[in-house]
Amino acid sequence: MEADISEMRNDLQSRDGLWRRIQLECQKLYTELLKIKEYKDMQEIQIKHQSSRVQLTEQLENKNSELLLFAESQEHQEEELNKIRNHVYREEQSHCSEQERMKTEISDLTEELHQKEITIATIMEKASLLERQLKMELETKHKLLTKKQLLEFRYQVIKSENTHLKEMV
Repeated sequence: MEADISEMRNDLQSRDGLWRRIQLECQKLYTELLKIKEYKDMQEIQIKHQSSRVQLTEQLENKNSELLLFAESQEHQEEELNKIRNHVYREEQSHCSEQERMKTEISDLTEELHQKEITIATIMEKASLLERQLKMELETKHKLLTKKQLLEFRYQVIKSENTHLKEMV
């Protein structure tokens, strides 16, 4: 019986260790989730900055139009204006590719976050199941222990009666 109790205790301790590892993993996943959300917020801020950059680019194009009106007579000014236009075009292209890269990255991070949320839910379900199983096993062991104690008591009573009967015989 002591071996059974010791085995139960070892089993409970191992399950407790498993439960604690699951809790640590959940805590790590929650920390990662917070980091991902923070990174996503930073990405949104960058996207807002980029939209203001687009507005600035549009304003620059408007200024370029004004410069064209003033610079029609001067060839050198046209060359400068073309250089400015090319630069703006490259910046827009760079901006567009950067924006696409960020969209892809945000999408990947969102998918990763979704997968981690699924993993957390699965771990929580398994932990809940293990907890229920553990409670059922504890109840069963407690009932068995109670039955054993009752049987030992009955055994002592019968043994006492037997001894008494032997003495009477």
